[in-house]
Amino acid sequence: MAEILLSGKRHLALPTLLRGKMVDKKRLRKELLQARKSLSEQEWDNKSQAICEALNQYLDMSSVVSEGGTILSYFYFRSEPSLDPLFNLSVYSWGVPRCVENELSWHFWKPGDALTKGGFGIREPLPSAPICSPEAVDLILVPAVACDSRGYRLGYGGGFYDRLFAQPQWRRISKIGIVFDLALVSELPTDAWDVPLDGVCTDQRLIINSDQLSKYGRQGE
Repeated sequence: MAEILLSGKRHLALPTLLRGKMVDKKRLRKELLQARKSLSEQEWDNKSQAICEALNQYLDMSSVVSEGGTILSYFYFRSEPSLDPLFNLSVYSWGVPRCVENELSWHFWKPGDALTKGGFGIREPLPSAPICSPEAVDLILVPAVACDSRGYRLGYGGGFYDRLFAQPQWRRISKIGIVFDLALVSELPTDAWDVPLDGVCTDQRLIINSDQLSKYGRQGE
């Protein structure tokens, strides 16, 4: 993975639980969620804006998504980074998920379209919104509790994205994890079924793998 710094810093945030020992995912998830929750509203907003600006720059300079391409994103909850401003980039088509039993159903959505509240209280498109098939998708922006410098992701434990990426038609799509820099660690505990992401974007850095780097205009500089 190649790292493109956004703030001049070159350290990785290491939560207390990761210093000197491997830990289980449940304990790590609890600590990182608490750290994220402790951000002030202003800090949360500033960091979210920094992530959106970095992603906007990446989209401008990368050939991963061409004009008119489709990007899957999410509506934030539990103090996740907000990517809402990106939906105003009308040169792309956007898809967002609905939770349908134990799976994610993806639907095209644009600002002004109707929304409803899902089972977790997350904003969701209406069931009648047009379905977004994997063949139409160029990039997935993936929410996470944490990511590591190898591209592995720690989720909430529900397995929604694990099940999604277990399917070959979804696994082939470029995937960038979205976390605040406080949740970027050097190495997460992993399971055999974990699928590494192609990149990670935080409020301080963008990390992308070599295949993605070849499509990035700055070549990592």
